[in-house]
Amino acid sequence: MNFFSRILSVSNYFPYVRDFAIRTWNVAIRHRMMALLAVAAVLTGGYYGYRAIFNSGESVRYVIAAAEKGTLIVSISGSGQVSATQQVDVKAKVSSDVIYVNVKAGQYVAAGTLLVQLYARDAQKAVRDAETNLETAQLNYDQITGSVAGIRGDKEKDSESLAKAYDDGFNAVSNTFADLPNIMTGLNTVLINHDFDQSQWNLDYYADAIRLYDENISVVRDETYAKYKAAREAYDKNMIDYKTVSRFSSVAEIEVLINQTYETSRLVSEAVKSASNFVQIYKDKMTEANRQPKALADTHLSNLNGYISKANSSIQSLYSAKNSILSGKESLISVEFDVRSAKIQLDKAKDSLLDAQEKLAEYYVRAPFGGVVAKMNVKVGDSSASTVATMITKQQIAEISLNEIDVAKVKTGQKVTLTFDAVSDLTITGQVAEVDAVGAVSQGVVTYIVKIAFDTQDDRIKPGMSVSAAIITEAKSNVLLVPNSAVKSQGGTSYVEIVDGDDKGLALAANVSGTILNNSPRRQQIEIGTASDEFTEILSGLNEGDVIVTRTIQSTATQTTQTQQNSSIRIPGLPGGGGGSGGGFRGGGGTPR
Repeated sequence: MNFFSRILSVSNYFPYVRDFAIRTWNVAIRHRMMALLAVAAVLTGGYYGYRAIFNSGESVRYVIAAAEKGTLIVSISGSGQVSATQQVDVKAKVSSDVIYVNVKAGQYVAAGTLLVQLYARDAQKAVRDAETNLETAQLNYDQITGSVAGIRGDKEKDSESLAKAYDDGFNAVSNTFADLPNIMTGLNTVLINHDFDQSQWNLDYYADAIRLYDENISVVRDETYAKYKAAREAYDKNMIDYKTVSRFSSVAEIEVLINQTYETSRLVSEAVKSASNFVQIYKDKMTEANRQPKALADTHLSNLNGYISKANSSIQSLYSAKNSILSGKESLISVEFDVRSAKIQLDKAKDSLLDAQEKLAEYYVRAPFGGVVAKMNVKVGDSSASTVATMITKQQIAEISLNEIDVAKVKTGQKVTLTFDAVSDLTITGQVAEVDAVGAVSQGVVTYIVKIAFDTQDDRIKPGMSVSAAIITEAKSNVLLVPNSAVKSQGGTSYVEIVDGDDKGLALAANVSGTILNNSPRRQQIEIGTASDEFTEILSGLNEGDVIVTRTIQSTATQTTQTQQNSSIRIPGLPGGGGGSGGGFRGGGGTPR
């Protein structure tokens, strides 16, 4: 009976279960044990259903990856057929006059053989200028980094200056703590001792003595005590920290201690100054009232003035140390900026020279592959605007079509990877042999034919076979890469989400289906470079090994599966579900027979 009552209490969350239980109870009177078992089975299922619903909850899981250095390969994909002909027109990439012809029709040439040379005065000058700029950039970089013999780098000097500033700062802290204990003890003696009356502090004695002559003395007294209390609390904490930091601690710890001691010295100086003013008010008011001040007040004032001098000296030395560190940091940052700027200029100069050399190479038209020169179409003095030569090769040729956006990135000589639908296990390499100068227009769409010469021959490849090509347009080695899915953008800036602290190891250890992090990922702005279909180059903002989020998974944890298994209990003689017959009562909670 207790079990049944408990089930009924749970079923209050499910009215249809409650009604069903009541009707079933009536059946139990007639069917006794069988009906009671039925009630237990059905309502137990409802109970677990209740638990499944109320125990469900959402969780966020993160799939992560590490920023790693590698080779980024950017390619353009296209499709076409294996050509039935092996004839290729060789065209110049630039327009200029022919000044030298190196081969004749019918001559066999190897891949890379010079066919014709074009007039290239401007291109040659561009190379010379780029070489001069590179030399200038290299000298500037060498001077800044101190790699030129006999030159000591500014960065090293600034690093030494900054190290000395930290050392001087720690000395200033040590000198300050040589005086602070005496100052705080003296301040305590002046204000908190019982020199005049054993029942009250000196502070209260001074205030009570002139209360009739100065109605604001209580306010001054409270301000003096408040400043003393603030100085005491700062001093006590500062002393503890001072004892834990040494000259060999990290520069960050030393800098924090210097700043902390500077603020403590200011509070102590204010407290001493306030106490001195307070005692001076006592003396002045007693004199105005023709009363004799206590002689000890003069001693207090003399001591306090000495404390003020020492506190101000500490403040000055600590302030100088703070400024020296700040100046040293700024100088070091400035030098680092200069080094980085010089490195950027050097890299730009190298790239400019490489571009100029590649442009100059275009004035030397070479055979894209080995074969026979079927026809020379130009002679000395002709313009290179048309086809330079026609070549026949033993290599197989594939022709693919590209749109006007992709074809602009394709150049002869670029490497290609080829796959074939008819020979699924075959992958071969090749290179671009010819790019159409004029595209074909069909229904408003412009396409260009690109011919690709195979590096290897395979008897399984037949003319007319479908071919898929991936033309490598750019390859960068040793660059920092992250998956494309990790890069997000907002407001024109790119960023990633970084996993910090202990979560890094946790995430890397459980990254198959994502992991739940203890802390939310941190947004980090980045500068991106080239991107492929899978990876993006990171120029700045990330370091190798940084752990980043590539995907966020919103999941709902329920016990639905387990609940269904537990609730599908069958009892002999009862139907296994809502409908059907053959048991003690009809399905769907019907009335008893």
